[in-house]
Formats: sequence, structure tokens, C-alpha cells
Amino acid sequence: MSDNITTNLIVPWGSLPDEIVTNILVFLPIKSIIRFTSVSKAWKSLIKNPTFISTHLHHSLNKNQNLLFFSLLSENRKQFYALYNEDDADFTQHARFDYPFHAPDHLDPHNGKYSVVGTCNGLLFLSNVFRGHYSFCLWNPCAGKLLKLPSPNITYATHGPFDATIGFGFDPKTKEYKVVRVVTLLESIDLEKSRPQVEVYTLSTGQWRILRTGLAPIAFFRRDPQTFINGALHWVASRFSDNKFHNFVLVFDLGDEVFHEILLPEFPGHTGLMFGSISVYRNSIALFQKDNGFLHIWAMKEYGVLSSWTKVLSLPLFYLDFFGASDSIQKALGFLRSGEVILKLDRGRLISLDLKTQETKDLRIIGYKKTIVDYYVESLVLLDKAANSADTY
Repeated sequence: MSDNITTNLIVPWGSLPDEIVTNILVFLPIKSIIRFTSVSKAWKSLIKNPTFISTHLHHSLNKNQNLLFFSLLSENRKQFYALYNEDDADFTQHARFDYPFHAPDHLDPHNGKYSVVGTCNGLLFLSNVFRGHYSFCLWNPCAGKLLKLPSPNITYATHGPFDATIGFGFDPKTKEYKVVRVVTLLESIDLEKSRPQVEVYTLSTGQWRILRTGLAPIAFFRRDPQTFINGALHWVASRFSDNKFHNFVLVFDLGDEVFHEILLPEFPGHTGLMFGSISVYRNSIALFQKDNGFLHIWAMKEYGVLSSWTKVLSLPLFYLDFFGASDSIQKALGFLRSGEVILKLDRGRLISLDLKTQETKDLRIIGYKKTIVDYYVESLVLLDKAANSADTY
């Protein structure tokens, strides 16, 4: 009797409603979910459905697994990427991904030249400049999908010499992933009059489009990393007028596709170009500024409110850490979610610094010139792309 009851209670997986299967699958590790695409055509269709991918991403963003992404170099000078769990007291490595292009250099001249511009929702945006040729990729290392973007509209062949800065992010209004290029044409540049051209790549259409002329303000940029937060891209920019430079944060809203500016805090006596970069700080932004042998860290405590800029800390670039060891600070890379700043010292050593106590912690990671640090979430984004549009690794 009991055996019959037990048998009757067994429900075949295939007869479960999609909602129940979804609620089970989103709790599984990414590798397990991808393996389950081989169970049946129905499961493959469910897992690769954009609705499931979006549901999984929402679940990942809300489960509070605080992962940090690092782009690094191995001992034999090969690029690789690592995820670290910042909630782990020992800051242990959660995952490691090798550089996705494996062709020998003599077969692929671009091999080894790609670098990470930024991350968003599990996607890495990679850029490569080789002899004036620009190429870009979106890569989800967890899902094993890499998408090579088409050539942009503005190139050396079409517009002559130019300089460009680039950013990548997600528009929460339209649910679109976008790449933005802000391009300064160099043949006719006038520091006081020239406006950059802007083009946008949208993942859903797979195409670049040039935005209307005059959209971008008169400004020029340095090739510092972009910062994406609150649905917008941020860069440090400058404008030359009245025989001096005016520095500010240029913001591009990915939803409305318009620019606006955030003024920087006052720097008494400073009238030249500012050497600094923007970083995500909690739900706002921070400014790293190098000046007169010091690294100044400013935080905008309330996003978009000029009066909330606060100088959090000034550090001498020749630095004596908490343990009494001397070193020099090369640059600040970003923040942990807990608010500690990550610094890259000479010889690439990475440490975290508590802004209140100034206590440091050796992260036991060696960075290099192009090391970036960014928040990361494991996702299935790109998994729904067809085999002929995205390479599988």
C-alpha cells in the first residue's frame, strides 16, 4: 500500500509547469543550468528563453553574492580574469577565466590586444585597437558566449584620424545593452568649438547608429575607464575657454540618449587639466584625483547634488601603510561594496584601504597596467544568441 502511494506521488519532470521548473533552476549554479540545456528540447528552449534569462539575472542580483571582477596577467604575461568574493575574510578566488582568443599571434594579429573596458550584468565589454582598426566584443565567460560586434561607422577610412572614448552599460528602461563611442575628429579639431560625434551600438538590433550632430557638448576626453551607474555612463572631461581648462564629469543617459554635466568640487588654484578618474561609490560616484604628490579621494554622497561632494581622504603617493611598509601608490582602482578603496601599488600589489581607520589589507593579487576592478554578477545574458551570431566556448 505504501509503495503504491509513493509511486503515485512521483511527478515526472516533464509534466511540471514552466513556472515551477524556473523557480528550481534559478537557484542552481550557472554550470548546472547550462548542462541542463542538454536534458531535453523543452528545457533547452526554457533556459534560452529571454524571459528565463531575465528572471535568472534578477535572482542573481538579489541574492547578495558580492563578487568582484579583476583583469590580470599571469606569470607568463598572459591575460586572465578572476572573480573574488569580497564577503570572504580570506578574499579567496571564486572563479577564473582565461583570455578567450586562443589563436597564435602570427595567425591573428589582434590576439592578445583586447582589453576589458567595463562589465555589466555578467557581460564583459572588450576593446581592441590595432593599427587604427577598432574591434569590439561582448563576452559572458560564465555562459561561454562571445559576440563580435560589427565594425563601427566612424573609422579612419571614413573620417580620417580621430580619438575616441567608449563606454558600455544597460538601460533599465528599455532593457537594452548599449555601447557608446564618443569620437573627436582630429583633422578639424578646435578646442573651443569642436563637438565630438557619437555613435551607439544596441545589442538587440546588432547595429551601430550615429546620433544627431551637435548632441555632444564641446569637450574632450582622456582614455580613462568609463563608469556605469544609475543607467548612465560617466567620464572625466575637459573644455577649454577663457584661456583655461574647465574640468567636469560628462554623463550620457542610456535611456534618453542625452548628455548632461556634473560639476566637480572646487580645486583652489587649479586651472589646468585635471588628472583623475570616476568610480562607482555605493549608489553614487567618487573622484580619484592626483595632484602635487597626493591622491585625493572625493565622494559625491548624494548622486547629482553638487553640494554633496566631500573630500574623504588625501594620501601621499609615497605611502607608509598600516604595517609600516613603504610603497608608492600608482592608482586607485575602485571600491569594495563595504566602502574600502582598492589601491594598486608599485610592482602591481593590490591592497584595500579602510577610509575611516586607514587600515590596509593585502589582497594577495598582483595587478598590471591595464588592471580594472568592477562589480560582477553571474548571469546567462547572451545564452539566447544564435550559434551563427555568437561563438560558444
